[in-house]
Amino acid sequence: MDFQTLFFLMFLIPVVSCLDNGLALTPPMGWMQWERFRCNLDCKNDPENCISEKLIMDMANRMEKDGYKEAGYTYISLDDCWMSMERDSQGILQPDKDRFPHGIKYLADYVHSKGLKLGIYLDMGLKTCKGYPGSKFYIQRDVLSLNEWGIDMLKMDCCGGGSDMVTGYEVMGFFLNQTGRHIAFSCSYPACIGNLFSDYAGVAQLCNSWRNAIDITDSWDRVYKVVQFYSLNFYNFSGFAGPGHWNDPDELIVGDYSLSDGQERSQFGMWAMFASPLFMSVDLRDIKTSSRNLLLNKRVIAINQDPLGVQAQIVWQHPWTDQGMVSGWVKPLMKKGSYAIAILNGSSYGMPAPINITLEDFGLTSEGGYNLTETFEGRFLGPYKLKEPILLKIHAHDTFLATVVPL
Repeated sequence: MDFQTLFFLMFLIPVVSCLDNGLALTPPMGWMQWERFRCNLDCKNDPENCISEKLIMDMANRMEKDGYKEAGYTYISLDDCWMSMERDSQGILQPDKDRFPHGIKYLADYVHSKGLKLGIYLDMGLKTCKGYPGSKFYIQRDVLSLNEWGIDMLKMDCCGGGSDMVTGYEVMGFFLNQTGRHIAFSCSYPACIGNLFSDYAGVAQLCNSWRNAIDITDSWDRVYKVVQFYSLNFYNFSGFAGPGHWNDPDELIVGDYSLSDGQERSQFGMWAMFASPLFMSVDLRDIKTSSRNLLLNKRVIAINQDPLGVQAQIVWQHPWTDQGMVSGWVKPLMKKGSYAIAILNGSSYGMPAPINITLEDFGLTSEGGYNLTETFEGRFLGPYKLKEPILLKIHAHDTFLATVVPL
C-alpha cells in the first residue's frame, strides 16, 4: 500500500461524505460482458466470443449502428477476466497482451470514437472473482491507470473483500474524486454483505449504483427471485434510490436463450419500474428482432429514465391458484400526478390470470380519474374513474405495464 492510501486509511476516512461526480442523474444504460460471455478466454477456438478487444469493438459498432446509443445505452463495460494474471514490475495492472494487444487506452479511444463510454472491472479483494489481481493495497495506483486509460465507469466487485471491504470502497471513492475525470462508480458490496446489509444511506452517498440482490443467470427463476427480493424491500432500500444513486438488480438477459417473450417483457418492464441501471448482456450481433425492439422501446425506457427518479414499490399482492402470486406496483413520474403501474403474473399456472382491479387499488387519488395507456405497444385504453374496474388477462410470467395521467 502506498503512503497516501495508508495515511487516508488511518486518518481521513471520517471526512468522506459523498461521491462528487455529478453522474447518473438518471439510471445509467449500456452493455456489459458478464452474463452472456462470462470468462471465455478461448480466442484460438472461439475468436468471436472470447473476452477481447475485438468483442468490445464489435459490440460498440452494433450499439452505434443499431440504435442502442440513440436510445440511451451509452456505456460498454468489461467485466472480470480482461487482465493479465500478474501486475508489471511497477505494480501496474496490465490487460492480457494476446486478447487486448493494443492496450486499454486504445480500446477506450475506439469506444469514445463511437460516441460511447468505456467501463471496466476491478475487485476490492486480493484477487478478482476469477483469480486475477485485485486492487487491495493498489487502490491509488489503479485509479491512476483508470484516469490514464480514459475509463468512464468502474464496476468494483468484492470477491474476498474481507472485513475492511467497505473502507476500501470509501478509499476508492476518494481517489476517483481526485482524478478530475467523471468516472461512474458501480459498487457490489451490498450484495456481498447480503440481507444483513442495512447502510443504504451510506452506500447512496458513496456510489452511483450498487448491486443488492442475487446474481442474474439466464433463467426466469433468477429474474423472479430478484423481483421477490425487491418486493420484500429490506430496510426500505427503495427510498435511497434517486438521481445520482441507484439500486442495481443486475444485468438484462433480454435476447439471450432462456426467456419467453412474456418473461422478457417482465424483466425489462420491472427493471424500468425499479429505476434500475439498464445494462444489456446479450450478443448484439445475433439478437432476435423482438428482443431488439423491446430493448429499444422508447416508452419503457422513458419510465426507467423519468427524471423524478423514484423506484417503484409493490402495493398489492394476491395468489393466483397455488402456483404463484400476481403483484401490483406503482412508480410516481415527474409529470404532476402521473404514475407508471405494473401488474406481474408470477404464477406458473397455464391459464391467463384474470385481473379485476381499480386505479384506487394502486393508491391513486385523483377524483377526476386518469387516462390509461399501455406501455409496450403504446395502446390508449381510455379514461378510467378511480373505482372503475380494469379487466385484464395476463399470461404466466408476463407483465401489464401502463402509464396513468390525471384527467
